[in-house]
Amino acid sequence: MAPNIHPSAVVDPKAVLGEGVEIGPFAVVGPEVEIGAGTSVGPHSIVEHATLGRDNRIVGHAAVGTPPQDFRYQGEKTRLVMGDRNIVREGATLNRGTTATGLTVIGSDCMFMALSHVAHDCRLGSGVILANGATLAGHCAVGDRAFLSGFAAIHQFVRVGAVAILSGGTMAPLDVPPYCIAQGDRARLRGLNVVGMRRAGLSRDAIAAVRRAYKTLFLEGLPLAEAAAKVRGEHCLPEPLALAEFVSQSKRGLTRPAAEAEEQEELSAA
Repeated sequence: MAPNIHPSAVVDPKAVLGEGVEIGPFAVVGPEVEIGAGTSVGPHSIVEHATLGRDNRIVGHAAVGTPPQDFRYQGEKTRLVMGDRNIVREGATLNRGTTATGLTVIGSDCMFMALSHVAHDCRLGSGVILANGATLAGHCAVGDRAFLSGFAAIHQFVRVGAVAILSGGTMAPLDVPPYCIAQGDRARLRGLNVVGMRRAGLSRDAIAAVRRAYKTLFLEGLPLAEAAAKVRGEHCLPEPLALAEFVSQSKRGLTRPAAEAEEQEELSAA
């Protein structure tokens, strides 16, 4: 099936459009673009310097692969690469990379709600959701199935682990570990994202192991290196080991729990 391009759209003659691609009214598809089969680009959207996979849906008034908001960027050749089945809603902005890495990378099955923002050189896994107004600064890394609630903001170079959730309005200047709930300005951990872990298909044994690893890492008063080593010695499942590995690899610093008493209450209730 040939691409369906609205007469008012502007499409660069060198853009590569797959089967069944739809380009809506007044959309602009600029240079260095490849769009996979079944993807739709809605009215007044911009796509440039990007590779998009199959069956993505850019609803309208969105900007994908546009220049980074970085004074050091001087038009160098960089890209945004996106997987399949992503949804980009109204006014969302997904910038391409800078010469620091050359790429902004987005997995598959993500949703970017209205007015959300992914800055240059970010790396996102699959199944990530940015709710309305959520913002990633440059060079952030976000794990699979992480959820950033409305107007959450992540400082540049921060990592957000897989299946983590940030509550609405959260300001996160430090790494947020996998499977955790973060909330506040500045963010503190508020326990574990048990609902998210269940939805991600983690077994009861895996969730129980993550609980124990969380307590070892954050609630027993051990130095982090010692706590991480203890987790590695006590667990064989991949989920608690991933939590310990994330903690060990933090360069920016970690989001820490709220007061220990509050944490114990929240973990007991989860």
